[in-house]
Amino acid sequence: MTISGGDPRPAAGSGERSERLADPQLSSELWESHAGWWQREFTEGADPEYTDQIIPLVLDRLAGHDRVLDIGTGEGQIARRLAAAGCRVTGVDPVAAQVEAAARRNGETSAGPGRRPAYLRAEAAALPLADRSFDGAIACLVFEHIDLLDEAIAEVARILRPAGRFVLLLNHPLLQTPDSGWIDDQLIDPPEQYWRIGPYLPEAATIEEVQKGVFIRFIHRPLSRYVNALVGAGLNLTHMEEPAPPAAFVAQAPSYAAADTVPRLLALTCRKARLTIG
Repeated sequence: MTISGGDPRPAAGSGERSERLADPQLSSELWESHAGWWQREFTEGADPEYTDQIIPLVLDRLAGHDRVLDIGTGEGQIARRLAAAGCRVTGVDPVAAQVEAAARRNGETSAGPGRRPAYLRAEAAALPLADRSFDGAIACLVFEHIDLLDEAIAEVARILRPAGRFVLLLNHPLLQTPDSGWIDDQLIDPPEQYWRIGPYLPEAATIEEVQKGVFIRFIHRPLSRYVNALVGAGLNLTHMEEPAPPAAFVAQAPSYAAADTVPRLLALTCRKARLTIG
């Protein structure tokens, strides 16, 4: 038996191949088609991994930062929470259906006047924003859908001020690798239970059926690929977290209880290098 759940992560045995797999435009097309699914299943309190883990972690890591960029903002739930905490937030997303929902839900936010996020439709690898215009940035479960990783990270470094903070949240690159999952093998004697890890080192694009009829494109990369790209862009790693799945998630996904010591999320916090003279 294999398990997944919580947010659209690769599930063992659920991949669907496509002749267009190498086309980066396919990611945006699939997200455009399935934006409503995301908004129903993972926003406005529907998903305990966001309410109990992701959003509190982001608020803690970006506390005290004034201007924050939310890359891959989706329908804006993280942007709205940051704005309610006092940040001036800009959210960017390439998917029209997400940006439209973010603007619509913006009118319902509890943030005070002047603290509602601004939204732009834009790719992470080509941000229409000025150099050194933000002191914080967040990308939550976004970079595993981006082909132009180095360009996107370079854009983060460009828009951040010296000593600015970048928080990168990923499906854990090792433990949530495509074809990974919990195995409960009752066919051998004695039975074995373990977490299977799929091919980790090769970079690969896959299309996963994350829910019946809902297909999302993922790009798997080993952790070293992310860390080296960050450091190469002058974004130095200062903190790494591998939190256990929150209790509320495990409660609503009983099949995950046996694997609740396996992290689903990886959070990397980075600081942009300060300017040097000479």
